[in-house]
Amino acid sequence: MTMPARTLALFVSDLHLQPSLPHTAAAFFYFLEERAMAAQSLYLLGDVFEYWAGDDDLPDPFHQQVVRALRQVADAGVNIFWIAGNRDFLVSQAFADAAGLTLLSEPHVIELAGQRVTLVHGDAECTGDTNYMAFRAQVRNPAWQAQFLAMPLEQRKGIIAGMREGSRQAHATKSMEIMDLAPQAIEALFARTSSQIIIHGHTHRPALHEADGKRRYVLPDWEPDAEPPRGGWIAITADGAITRYDLDGKTAA
Repeated sequence: MTMPARTLALFVSDLHLQPSLPHTAAAFFYFLEERAMAAQSLYLLGDVFEYWAGDDDLPDPFHQQVVRALRQVADAGVNIFWIAGNRDFLVSQAFADAAGLTLLSEPHVIELAGQRVTLVHGDAECTGDTNYMAFRAQVRNPAWQAQFLAMPLEQRKGIIAGMREGSRQAHATKSMEIMDLAPQAIEALFARTSSQIIIHGHTHRPALHEADGKRRYVLPDWEPDAEPPRGGWIAITADGAITRYDLDGKTAA
């Protein structure tokens, strides 16, 4: 009997974890226990949290629950890596130390099963959305972050709530094309990283795009309470196979 190839890496993003969505958290914890434990590495590609106001919010009970779940996987010998999303870019070293994971800058390139794979969250490539790109440049600026993190935690949470509401209103007036990764940015990323494969999240539009011998895998967002339920991950095994899975662990269409 042929043994299944070992899972080298799992990739997941856009869980948007928050206390008000306990089913999403439960689904993620199940994924960690039943799937991630059997992998060599786990890559979290952004927006794991709905928002992150700063590492001084680590004592929050819900955040502690997430940290403990990740730490259990790390302590079992799985390498966990984190790329920031547009919602949780303020995660820093205190969180990483508590959860037992490694923070990565983007783009990050890995070599797996003889394949060169580029990992990003995806928002940096949405260059057609000029308003968002200006906002992203502002909030990713270290000086802005230092000033923001100097504010009291509750004040920061209030500001973030206002930003999220503004973002929801802005999305209602933008086309899907503007909010998607720009073709020119994708090509530039392929060229800059000399890779043939990109894996990213952000858009909530899971798919496999193939062109000119290159493949771009888009991760789904997670919402088990939706109809139909959303969620899933990507796996790379030792034989080089890259497979997309849905929330139930079935191969995605």
